[in-house]
Amino acid sequence: MITIQDLKKQYKDAVVLDVASLEIPKAECFGLVGNNGAGKTTLFRIILDLVRATSGRVLLDETDVSKSEDWKRRVGAYLDEHMLLSYLTADEYFETLRKIYNLSEEDLEEHLNKFEELFNDEIRGKKKYLRDLSKGNTKKVGIAAAMMGNPEVVLLDEPFENLDPSSQVRLKKLILQEKERSQITFLISSHDLNHVTDLCDRIVLLEKGKVIKDLHDKSSMVEELNTYFGT
Repeated sequence: MITIQDLKKQYKDAVVLDVASLEIPKAECFGLVGNNGAGKTTLFRIILDLVRATSGRVLLDETDVSKSEDWKRRVGAYLDEHMLLSYLTADEYFETLRKIYNLSEEDLEEHLNKFEELFNDEIRGKKKYLRDLSKGNTKKVGIAAAMMGNPEVVLLDEPFENLDPSSQVRLKKLILQEKERSQITFLISSHDLNHVTDLCDRIVLLEKGKVIKDLHDKSSMVEELNTYFGT
């Protein structure tokens, strides 16, 4: 369970995030949508304790994320390429994470095999450094890394961006499988309304840092979002 209480982020006179209350239960696929500047990435960064809130708090199973490190092994995330070690190849990076998570070589192989279709023979066994991969392939590495180590919660910021249509479909299938198999709580921020409405049990719409809609009814999600965004 992720609990957000009276959360606010302010830069001088500009309030970029102001969320009074939000609860995300275990195993929910939670979507976050909004136009640029809505506060989506800021919210994710505060949840991950990469940015400190001006006031309020985020609790992970009653643990304040800003006051403890214990929760970090239970949470995986990929927000952007700056979270990767760009001077390594994909294989070197996965091997580094294997040691950090104390996984066996068999455990790593089992994990990466789930991504074989998504990787499409373009990631593993290559000599390219991560910094030299395409944006789409860099994202695939980051997503696989975020889901390593049996996390209970995974945050993905714009996971479909820069992926070709086939990879988008494969990723969506993979997320749904992992949610069912491992009961992972997924938090997904995306501009792609089609994919996020297909995937998510619930979608929160942010506007200028505030929650405008909290949608639970899948039958009306698409219509409500299309009406809001004027599509």
